[in-house]
Amino acid sequence: MAVPKKKVSGMKRGNRRSADALKNPTYVEDKNSGELRRPHHIDLKTGMYRGRQILDAKDA
Repeated sequence: MAVPKKKVSGMKRGNRRSADALKNPTYVEDKNSGELRRPHHIDLKTGMYRGRQILDAKDA
């Protein structure tokens, strides 16, 4: 049976539990298409990122 050698400090325990406080991902409205997308991510529908064409646009 696994038994811990030392007590887990409050800081270690808190760091492990810090991910519990993560919030839902944020979305912004794209200026050109009006679609919702993640900040600093490529708009998958148009293939644009920061005003440049990165990927081929999806056909609707």
